[in-house]
Amino acid sequence: MLKLDNHLSGRHFLHIPGPSPVPARILRAISYQTIDHRGPEFGEFGLKILDGIKKIFKTEQPVIIYSASGTGAWEGALVNVLNPGDKVLFYETGQFANLWRALGKRLELNVEVVGKTGQDTWRWGVDASVIEARLRQDTQHEIKAVCVVHNETSTGVTSNIAAVRKAIDDARHPALLLVDSVSGLGSADYCHDAWGADVTISGSQKGLMLPPGIGFNALSPKAIEASQRSKFPKSYFAWDEILESNKTGYWPTTPSTNLLYGLHEALDMMMAEGLDTIFARHQRLAEACRRAATAWGLEIQCLDPNAYSPVLTTIVVPAEMDADVLRKHALQKFNLSLGTGLGKLKGKIFRIGHLGDCNELSLMAALSGVEMSLGAMGYKPKESGVVAAQDFLK
Repeated sequence: MLKLDNHLSGRHFLHIPGPSPVPARILRAISYQTIDHRGPEFGEFGLKILDGIKKIFKTEQPVIIYSASGTGAWEGALVNVLNPGDKVLFYETGQFANLWRALGKRLELNVEVVGKTGQDTWRWGVDASVIEARLRQDTQHEIKAVCVVHNETSTGVTSNIAAVRKAIDDARHPALLLVDSVSGLGSADYCHDAWGADVTISGSQKGLMLPPGIGFNALSPKAIEASQRSKFPKSYFAWDEILESNKTGYWPTTPSTNLLYGLHEALDMMMAEGLDTIFARHQRLAEACRRAATAWGLEIQCLDPNAYSPVLTTIVVPAEMDADVLRKHALQKFNLSLGTGLGKLKGKIFRIGHLGDCNELSLMAALSGVEMSLGAMGYKPKESGVVAAQDFLK
């Protein structure tokens, strides 16, 4: 039983970059009575889910749905297309790229890391030319996969995945392209087929507006072919049994039935709003948030305007301020949750999530809480970020 020492009136303003707020419609759907996951009703339901999720990934290929977090989906991607000891190229854009790399090391893959030459690689998106140059050097094709993060949640940077695919192709290299879009999917445009990803990894708790607990692997024919040659030990994460069971709407193990109810509802909501409308809404809210930060006189972590994330904004605090103290004040005083700094950014930044079930007024509430918290820290903004955001949104 969750026990709170005190009660704050009104709603909680959850503006971390995931988990995102879960709409009431989805919470109600999750509360439906669980049904027999081997019965005929479930098979029909499962087929609808498996078809519907393809629309979000923009793919005609199969999408694996795991009862797992995004980390589980990371592991599922690696163990299905690679072999122990394979060389894998990871591009570092932030903490989540590093965590995925660390998972690869634990699996005893031969991990190599690249990043933006001569720059703080945590402030930029993926530089596809760096990947192309490294692959051109790999004349023996020892590198079996390239792993990149689409939307780096720790830094607020979105990378050009189509450019990475082009870099691999221009180098005439057979490496698979594995993409983490855990925080990007459903909030930033993503085209699994058109951009040439071989495996796209995602999770339920970000743009899809669900609680944590579902992970995804969107596949390509090349990835499925590679999985048939993989010698990694695996059972639960193995694609072959899942793909076979999915043909009739079932899973080889017990699925997260009630979370799938929520996913069905989320897909209905997203199709009703329209993906293009969703992406435009996220871009609009992100621009308002950045204008607020600029008005406050604070720096945005991402240094490339072309890579600004529509999912979240990562804001650098002045050197004399502890971002975690600011966050603590916002939570205790205004019931507002802001994202913490991860890895080397701890205490130096805070993150405002504007993803999923977020609109203009919910963002304005978050910006108001930040502005008041900055004042409580003794910081005097250049001008009101709340007014700057209002002027853009009205």
